[in-house]
Amino acid sequence: MYRRRTYIYMVLALLIGVLSSCSIKTRVKRADKKYAIGEYYDAADLYKQCYGRLSPKKERALRAHVAFYQGECYRILNNPKATNAYQNAIRNRYQDSIVYLRYAQVLQYQGKYRDADKNYLIYLEAHPTDYQAQAGHYACGQVEGWHKQPSRYKVSPAKEFNAKRSSNFAPAFVGENADALMFTSNRQEGKSNGKKKLQRPSPVTGAQTFRLYSSRKNAAGQWEDITLAEGLYGEQEEQTEQDNDSTGGKSAGSAEMGVCCFSADGRTMYFTYSKPINGQDLGAKIYTSSRASGEWGEPQEVKLFNDSSITVGHPSLSSTGDTLYFVSDAPGGFGGKDLYMAELDGSDWVNVQNMGSSINTPGDEMYPCIHPDGTLYFSSTGHPGYGGLDIFKAERDTTLHSDSVAWTIYNMGAPFNSNGDDFGITFEGNSQNGFFSSNRGQKKGIDQIYRFILPEMEFLVSGLITDNQGEPISDAALRLVGDDGTNTRLQVHRNGTYKIKIKKDTRYAMLATARGYLNARENFNTLNLTDSKTYEQNFSLAPISKPVTMDNIFYEFGKWDLTPASEQGLQSLVKLLKDNPNITIELSAHTDMKGDSIFNVNLSEKRAQSVCNYLIQSGIEAERLTPVGYGKQKPVVADRTLHKQYPFIPQEQVLDETFILSLPADQQEICNQINRRTEFKVLRTTYKLY
Repeated sequence: MYRRRTYIYMVLALLIGVLSSCSIKTRVKRADKKYAIGEYYDAADLYKQCYGRLSPKKERALRAHVAFYQGECYRILNNPKATNAYQNAIRNRYQDSIVYLRYAQVLQYQGKYRDADKNYLIYLEAHPTDYQAQAGHYACGQVEGWHKQPSRYKVSPAKEFNAKRSSNFAPAFVGENADALMFTSNRQEGKSNGKKKLQRPSPVTGAQTFRLYSSRKNAAGQWEDITLAEGLYGEQEEQTEQDNDSTGGKSAGSAEMGVCCFSADGRTMYFTYSKPINGQDLGAKIYTSSRASGEWGEPQEVKLFNDSSITVGHPSLSSTGDTLYFVSDAPGGFGGKDLYMAELDGSDWVNVQNMGSSINTPGDEMYPCIHPDGTLYFSSTGHPGYGGLDIFKAERDTTLHSDSVAWTIYNMGAPFNSNGDDFGITFEGNSQNGFFSSNRGQKKGIDQIYRFILPEMEFLVSGLITDNQGEPISDAALRLVGDDGTNTRLQVHRNGTYKIKIKKDTRYAMLATARGYLNARENFNTLNLTDSKTYEQNFSLAPISKPVTMDNIFYEFGKWDLTPASEQGLQSLVKLLKDNPNITIELSAHTDMKGDSIFNVNLSEKRAQSVCNYLIQSGIEAERLTPVGYGKQKPVVADRTLHKQYPFIPQEQVLDETFILSLPADQQEICNQINRRTEFKVLRTTYKLY
């Protein structure tokens, strides 16, 4: 009896195991069906239920299948659990190497660029020409450098539009005044015509139904309370639960609206509309509605393709209203979702065409926005980027082919783009300010709206005007002349400082003057600058009544040949003479106390002449130059600056032989070096004036 009972129990256990296995496989098939029709949220939940109940040894292949598609669902839903799912698929030896590509993509999305790159390389070994893997590998190698070169844009959360625990994205300005904004949100505080709040989540995303909300600026320029877009949500939009679908589950059956754009006058709206009929999701379409009496009228579908199964969405209208940009998965594209354009002919949109390979990639291109200046902005997972969707800028290039339009693509960089999804950009009129969407820093992938501004570039020139001893000149003046017609005279501050605002893309000449001093001139420009800049331009003015020492004029030892190190000092003297074309100067050379007096005079004369020869060769008239060699006849008289630099030399001290010989050997050499000099002094200030 005991053996019989045991046998029965064993048979029952075996049957239960078989039935359980059959039940799990049925669930897997059900999950596969939900995945196939795009109900990723529900599919992910089913895959999760199945994975832990599959045998790691006996059902490894099915376990790998479940893990991979669980990862696919999570990846599409921006759920970080995708990482573990793909790891499980790899651990269970999923046979398709695409698991490494997908795993790399989610790692990149999480900002784990080194780990992402390793998996891109694994995939590239099997698929060396795969575009997405090549782009991902390239981006992982470049992202560190991109982070170091952010743009001038300033980005901050637009808190007035963002509701907690809900996604808010794809803002669009309404009308030319840009005083109203509409955006997509699944917040639940809104009601339509007194109807109940929508409760059942989408089987696709697990989120509540998306609707269009609007806000308007008040007289103070502040955005007022968020309201549900008026007139778009009639009785037919009320959410209901449908009968069991083909997968054995239930479909939410709610219409979703989002990603809109407007005509220039703000009276016509185009928007993405997904409206299930009899529980069947027919995919997204573009609808249009006109505004009258303060409300939007009955939506009408925009016919773009003859095939009703083709999904279209994300409309963007040109400023002239005759070109519509949109997204579609139409056959014949480049992979994923592509950008398309259509032209308006009367009341019909015609000449629908894919925007080509310069825009579209094997990845997804979405959320187009056409700026009034003709620049196209869009988001892409295909072009090299930080991870997820990045915002790109596309500029027209008609120089390549007269009969076609090519585009040059630029990643907008930081702070627009992050390792998360960055998308849905819109601009405030013709400006470079506006809003965009991102889920950066959001653990649950919730989208939020961010504002961006492009600060005005500011260009300044500032500095200090001193004498050749470094003392500020209080009564100095500046003349600023620009090739844009600028001609401004400015009196500097009593401490010798100044600051002047200047313009971009302008060439300037600045002249510093002061009574009793020679003029000084400097040239600079603000051409091709991409950021604000303050130029520092200091002036050291040489006195007219005193000799000026040229500290950086050098000769070969015991000779009069100028060394290459003298070039900078000589060019400074050339410039000074050209800035002061009415002066004549005495150019003198001096030696130290060493050696024969006659030899020293002869040597200094030849050195002075060498400098004059250089000046003449540089375009200075010979008659403006008087070379003189003094040998050791005129030792330096120490001034305050020299005393400050060498405290052992008293102020007003003549560095003659008697004083020098009274010093230690090292200090003697310093004094000899000071006496070995080249100077100039002004003789006349009226050359060619009379």
